[in-house]
Amino acid sequence: QVQLVESGGGLVQAGGSLRLSCAASGNIFSIDSMGWYRQAPGKQRELVAAITSGGSTNYADSVKGRFTISRDNAKNTVYLQMNSLKPEDTAVYYCNADVRRSSWRVGNYWGQGTQVIVSA
Repeated sequence: QVQLVESGGGLVQAGGSLRLSCAASGNIFSIDSMGWYRQAPGKQRELVAAITSGGSTNYADSVKGRFTISRDNAKNTVYLQMNSLKPEDTAVYYCNADVRRSSWRVGNYWGQGTQVIVSA
């Protein structure tokens, strides 16, 4: 099996920064795309940022210029550096990854989520 474990959430004042980490472990051959999603109370889960195995990135318009996604393929870990945080960034942040357990077997996995609260 595959597990994704997030860390780095917490409470921060508006304008502050946080860095989220997500480490994948288990039966892993390789990892394709990795990404971060978030879900605020009463809202649907939305994509925040994604990164391919080659390093191509994609961001939600609301976080462009403030958030940076990166990954360490050797550690099977993805990061989300969040700067200039706003109260509207408050949400549970989830890690997501397309993990190959063999060259032909791919599964999509989610982490358990980490809470980010940005106070005004």
